[in-house]
Amino acid sequence: MPAVKLADGELNYLLEGPEDAPVLVLSNSLGTDLHMWDAQIAGFTERFCVLRYDTRGHGQSLVSPGPYSIDQLGRDVLALLDALDIERAHFCGLSMGGLIGQWFGIHAGARLDKLVLCNTAAKIGGPEVWNPRIDTVLAGGAQAMRDLRDASISRWFTAEFAAAEPAKVEPIVGMLAQTAPEGYAANCAAVRDADFREQLGLIEAPTLIVCGSGDPVTTTEHGRFLQQHIRGAELVEFEAAHLSNVQAGDAFTQRVLEFLSK
Repeated sequence: MPAVKLADGELNYLLEGPEDAPVLVLSNSLGTDLHMWDAQIAGFTERFCVLRYDTRGHGQSLVSPGPYSIDQLGRDVLALLDALDIERAHFCGLSMGGLIGQWFGIHAGARLDKLVLCNTAAKIGGPEVWNPRIDTVLAGGAQAMRDLRDASISRWFTAEFAAAEPAKVEPIVGMLAQTAPEGYAANCAAVRDADFREQLGLIEAPTLIVCGSGDPVTTTEHGRFLQQHIRGAELVEFEAAHLSNVQAGDAFTQRVLEFLSK
């Protein structure tokens, strides 16, 4: 896969779709890689040039010493856009990717057309949630990541979906088991420390908030908070848990396309 050289390593990416179409950046959740968006690519590339990438610490991208910050991860996106000579783009991020999207809207609005914030919140948990997970992963290494994979199924998917669609669930949770423990822990710190509750009013880009009715991590109430504090934001709720793009599938794809194409 192609990669862009950053100051401290390489950022892995894929660029797909018509070269002359508007660019849509896709940003993955904590513990997954760019393939979490596979189900959306056929639909998205009909209208957009789609740029997806492995966030630092994930997939085939660099695993640099942590902890990371959302500011650092956001600047990685800007470096990627600069390297590919992309001046402006739409941005769609899920969970941690949604935090990166909020940073993008607040700090780099001139580079942004429309923003889609999926299954995310202005603040996702605190030290009491993230520090024990960071300690466990750093102490347990690869085995801790495999253990985390099993625990994450119930957060990422509803029980009914997990039982009915193992062929869709297994590849996604398998990404978590393959994630470098050091990279995962460093990104947990970035999520832990991010707090955009007082800055959401600075986002000027047209924004769509995507929620899952069965999401135990970032609830619909979190989504409504974003909607209330981002001027003109729209909100849609799917019958899904945390990874709504996987569970809602085509319905997710079509709603995002509808918003971006207006």
